[in-house]
Amino acid sequence: MKKMLSIFVLFVVMVSGIFAGGSKARGVELDMFISQPEYADAIRALIAEYKKVVPDVTINYETTQDAYPALLKSRLNSGSVPDIFSSTAGAEIDSYKEYSLNLADQPLAKAMIPAVADGFKSPSDGSGPYGFAIKGNYFGILYNKDIFEKAGITEFPRTLDALEDACKKIQALGVKPFTSGFGEWWVYKHTAMNFFGTASSDPKDLIKKFERGQAKISDYPRLYNDFFRYVDLVKTYGDDKPLETTLDREIAAFANGQAAIANGQGAWIEEDSLKINPNLHIGFAGYPISNNPVDCKVVTGADQAMRVSNSSKHQKELLDFINWWYTSDYGKSWFANVAKVVPPITQGTIPNLEVPKQGAALVAKEGSQPMTIVYSTDAFHTAFGEAMQAYVGGTATKDQTCALIERQWVAIDGSN
Repeated sequence: MKKMLSIFVLFVVMVSGIFAGGSKARGVELDMFISQPEYADAIRALIAEYKKVVPDVTINYETTQDAYPALLKSRLNSGSVPDIFSSTAGAEIDSYKEYSLNLADQPLAKAMIPAVADGFKSPSDGSGPYGFAIKGNYFGILYNKDIFEKAGITEFPRTLDALEDACKKIQALGVKPFTSGFGEWWVYKHTAMNFFGTASSDPKDLIKKFERGQAKISDYPRLYNDFFRYVDLVKTYGDDKPLETTLDREIAAFANGQAAIANGQGAWIEEDSLKINPNLHIGFAGYPISNNPVDCKVVTGADQAMRVSNSSKHQKELLDFINWWYTSDYGKSWFANVAKVVPPITQGTIPNLEVPKQGAALVAKEGSQPMTIVYSTDAFHTAFGEAMQAYVGGTATKDQTCALIERQWVAIDGSN
């Protein structure tokens, strides 16, 4: 009997080994806590497809936009590190480096577009990448072509003076020229980077000067004059209650034709806008940031990094999942066909949407501005957004706002 029992136990171990081999695992759960809720449906579809491939791995997916950096830091400080979490690229790569796995030897690193992978490497020593991207991106202004046509505007304005003139014509139709998104802290960084990227010949060095307290906003006309003029235009010709205009309200106002221009957004809102109004004719352009039309260019790159925990209890299963995401047939097609985003991989194709198509054409024709938001951390950008909200709300003057931003830059990023 003992011999028979031993044979049976050996058989069970062998069978368990077979089913646990390869990419399979029994009862494994992976926790994924990321920002970018606009891709929630696409991520859930990805997870459902992976469940068909590896049924014994469960991926617990959670997403939020509001206060994500603070919520993430709370989890990290408590020792509850998600298997996959997110941060901005660039400067913030080092902020979470101690929690992140170096993916240099993984197949997905070879599949990534080199310029995207470079944005996830450590600024201090060049190691990495310490992350991967859900998407490449185009940042600029989305506008309603039909409203512009009704107002007699044949092309999107490329200067601040032309923008103000266009706002007056659109307002005469009884339509709000802008919906601002000013209730979201991150909208301000998407807006401001167009101005910071052209404020000097070396924007990365300029950001370093701000971090060291060696620069003043008032010393740079592109920032002190042009950026604040643009913000004032959005406020003057925008939402009745701009600080209550969150992402969902901005999308609704734009999609329903209540506003002609969506501020601070990009390719990520096109799908949701078309779900509300399939007949929406979307135009895409760079920001008018001066009175020189040559300066009006879109921004492109990958600003968000998905980080992989270096302390995961299930690192093999975790790596199997993210490599499948980037290298399987379904994974490679997921970017354009499911998420409808600009693929961050070399074998991707542009999705059949207006913002990616127009963005690619604009970059090919005119080039692009630098993606300066990755030069600073989200902790700073959150403080920047809050300072700008006080300005928009009328509780702080321009000079008070500039002084606060300068102090926050030194206090938050100057110590890095």
